[in-house]
Amino acid sequence: MMIKFLFISDKTNKSRSARKKFLKIFKNHKPNSASHFIVLGGDGFMLHAIKKYHKYNKPFFGINCGSVGFLMNKLQINNLIKRIKMSKKFSINPLLIKSVDFRKKIKNLLAINEVSMFRQSRQTAHLSINIGKKNILKQLIGDGLIVSTPAGSTAYNLSTSGPILNLDSKKLAITPISPFRPRRWKGKIISNKSKIFIKNLHALKRPVAVVADNYEVRNIKNVLIVNNKKISIDLLYDQKRNLSQKIKLEQLKKS
Repeated sequence: MMIKFLFISDKTNKSRSARKKFLKIFKNHKPNSASHFIVLGGDGFMLHAIKKYHKYNKPFFGINCGSVGFLMNKLQINNLIKRIKMSKKFSINPLLIKSVDFRKKIKNLLAINEVSMFRQSRQTAHLSINIGKKNILKQLIGDGLIVSTPAGSTAYNLSTSGPILNLDSKKLAITPISPFRPRRWKGKIISNKSKIFIKNLHALKRPVAVVADNYEVRNIKNVLIVNNKKISIDLLYDQKRNLSQKIKLEQLKKS
């Protein structure tokens, strides 16, 4: 198969400059005809690009032009075709979120890294959590919670003292954000086959927002979260610095 690139860049000067350099070497193809999508930016832009272009079923190779770049590869102009041919592929399934606000308006969202629920006011959020038909927490009082995939477990989830999940773990992590009651509840690791139902117990008095990676919906009454097996997204990484190795390094740092 002939390798054809679509270069997708963020609006930063570094991203645009890198794109110009690549286009002096390679032709830029349309999404339908490209074989690989090259994403130039940071982690946030990578998530944006995946959501926009995943419908084309092409692999993504991210190149870091941002700050952290956990989902990205090192910026290097030369040897792109060789890097693609030698890359290691990781397939991930996003989370599908069905949110309902207090006016019963339904919004369907996708999340690659995590789903977060935050309080919108000075008052704490009061949330109830069900896994399938089982209620695991009648009332979580705090700033909110996070439901994280393995790919996102080293991001916001980790900063709130959540567990780091191996890519092949087939698990999701539920992590509280500044819990007040129950104070000692540290969250829960569950199967990625689970259906998670989170209810805002006081939707009008204590409004909360749901954020799927970087997309926010406010005034939420409840959300249903499932792992979407129908969508498989292929991410490509350099052999010596692939996503699985990055996660293991973070696990060592945490321990």
